[in-house]
Amino acid sequence: MRIISGIARGTKLETLEGLDTRPTLDRVKESLFSIIQAEIYEANVLDLFSGSGALALESISRGAKKAVSCDSSRKAIEIIRQNVKKTHFEDKVKIINKDYKKCLEELENEKFDIIFLDPPYKTNFGIEATKIIIEKEMLSDEGIIIFETDKREEEYIEEFDKYASIKDLRKYGRVTLVFLSREE
Repeated sequence: MRIISGIARGTKLETLEGLDTRPTLDRVKESLFSIIQAEIYEANVLDLFSGSGALALESISRGAKKAVSCDSSRKAIEIIRQNVKKTHFEDKVKIINKDYKKCLEELENEKFDIIFLDPPYKTNFGIEATKIIIEKEMLSDEGIIIFETDKREEEYIEEFDKYASIKDLRKYGRVTLVFLSREE
């Protein structure tokens, strides 16, 4: 896995061993970032189920102002720290080692322009996180939430309509990206 574009382009990132996390594939990441490129510059980014920190770091590399990488796994946090150091983004990335609910509680007075949600599959964490983010008004007026899920969980996508507006849906093999905004 690597940084695809921007000032840290080509930097090889460390990843977690095992099946507990699944990094976003480079081709999906490349498509995702070409869709949101106009929103990245000077954005405040939250990568809530961060894994290796790749989405937050890609955002910073492409011009985001700051990013928060949150993961509950200590192993993931160590990998994120290594990747932040490799990219020299220590002054732009805040790392939080907490469960997603506690992380959102800590950040409840902040507004984010882009929020990445790539929770473990077969959980309702993405829907719960979206509900909290919308209720606590953590998403900026023009902000977007990008939720990644796999093909087996498409039925959960309808659940987002209760809390946010689905603006776009993109499928890449087994991966589905759902683009959400605040309800209008």
